[in-house]
Formats: sequence, C-alpha cells, structure tokens
Amino acid sequence: MLSVAVNRQRDNAYSCFTERLLAKDIVPGQIVSQRELMDLTGMPLGAIREMVPRLEADGLIRTVPKRGLQVLTIDLELVRNAFQLRQIIESEAIAVFCAGAPSAEIARISDEHRTTRARAARGVTPELLEAAQRMDWAFHDQVVDFMGNRIVSDIHRVNAIKIRLIRNSDTRMLPELAVSVLDEHIRVIDALVARDVPAAVAAIQAHIGSANRRALGL
Repeated sequence: MLSVAVNRQRDNAYSCFTERLLAKDIVPGQIVSQRELMDLTGMPLGAIREMVPRLEADGLIRTVPKRGLQVLTIDLELVRNAFQLRQIIESEAIAVFCAGAPSAEIARISDEHRTTRARAARGVTPELLEAAQRMDWAFHDQVVDFMGNRIVSDIHRVNAIKIRLIRNSDTRMLPELAVSVLDEHIRVIDALVARDVPAAVAAIQAHIGSANRRALGL
C-alpha cells in the first residue's frame, strides 16, 4: 500500500500535470519522457512514476514503446465520446439537483448568474470573463457533486479536462459568447427555481449540445 506521503506526491504531480496541460505547456499528441515531466511539474521521479498509471487509466496519456509518453490526441472520436459522457452525467445530475437542492442555494446561484449576465451585457472585461468562466465551471461541478457519488464526480472532472482540451485554441469562455452562455445557464436555473425536472434536463442538454457545436466550430 502506498504511504500517505507518496499518495500526496502522486496527487500533486497529477494536479501539476493537468495544470500544465490546460496552460498549454504540454500539448495534445506531444511525446514526453518521465524526466521532462519532472521538469514540467517540479515533482520527483518517484511521484512521476506513480502518476503515470493514473494518467493512463484516465486516458490523458498512453505509453508509446521506445518513444515515451504521448499526451492524448484530439480527434472526432474524442469529441463525440467526451460530450456524450457529459450529457449522460449531467442529465442525471441536474435532475437530482433540481429535486433536492436547497431553495436558498438555487436562489444564490440564480442571483449570481443574473448579476454577472447584467454586467456582461454592459461590456465584457477580462476580469468579468474570468469570473464568468469560474462561475460556469463551478456550477457544473456543484451540480454533479450534489449527487454524492465520488466515482461520478471523479469521472466528470477528468472528462472536463478533455473537453477543455478539445477547445485547445481557447479553453476559456470567449468574450463574444459570454452573454449567450450565461443565458443558457439561466434557462437551466429558471427550471431549477420552478423545480421542473424535465425542463431542467432539457435545458442542460441544450446547453451541452451548444457547447459541443462550439467545440466543433459549428
């Protein structure tokens, strides 16, 4: 059994790797060695070696014999699989959240989104865009985590990394899309306020469908 210290180092290495991946310091399809991963993450070789099997299990890298470790590549199959998985997870999650989340929390989420939407309508600044992106990601994470299923939450977070990589040219919310994305969220939230489970599921599915089309540039 791995010691607590080794587990912590492995988890830190994993977090550093995904941060570098999303920051584009490592790019999809790139071949890297364990030594290069040490330099990129600042973690010792032991932590890197413990991290690699987890990255392979999550589909973020694969071992290429005699070459090294290849970061996942972005292709149409990945896009289809990642967004299909997101639909499956979040459709169930929003139904559970709609039925059971505290009304005060739904009201807080509604107020936060409407305030941000009103600010975005007046002009999207870099600071507002960053705040809106954090709110977007946090909302989806909160809805999934509300199910209380650690397995699903872990799968959701790995899949979220893949979806951000699919939009590799820009992993953040684009200024010209901020208002429309917030409007999609607000349609979901309106259904939550009404405790209308079918409407909430339909709204989240429409939102994910729009994100899929944006990722494909459609």
